[in-house]
Amino acid sequence: MIGFLAMAQSPQGGAGGGNSMLTFFLPIVLMFVIIYFFMIRPQQKRQKQHQHMLTSLKKGDRVVTNGGMYGVIWGIDEKDNKVVLKFGEELKIEFLRSAIAGKVDKE
Repeated sequence: MIGFLAMAQSPQGGAGGGNSMLTFFLPIVLMFVIIYFFMIRPQQKRQKQHQHMLTSLKKGDRVVTNGGMYGVIWGIDEKDNKVVLKFGEELKIEFLRSAIAGKVDKE
């Protein structure tokens, strides 16, 4: 019995602790790396492209809003960060610039 207790308290058990910590944290670190490259980084890239599209809007561009309405930019208010969209001949509505989902090709 005394020999068993002596083996349980031997320094050899502590030497392998660093290796087991590495094998414990390695999968967690790999998960975060995979999540970053497959979820976070592409989302940041799309957000930068959308922000660039919003800053490059100009009068006459055909756009679609987040609500699905198609219109033509009739005016831009840089100070209040708004755009005025024209729908049809007479209807003009103000939207926040951030409410523009994207440009539509003129075809």
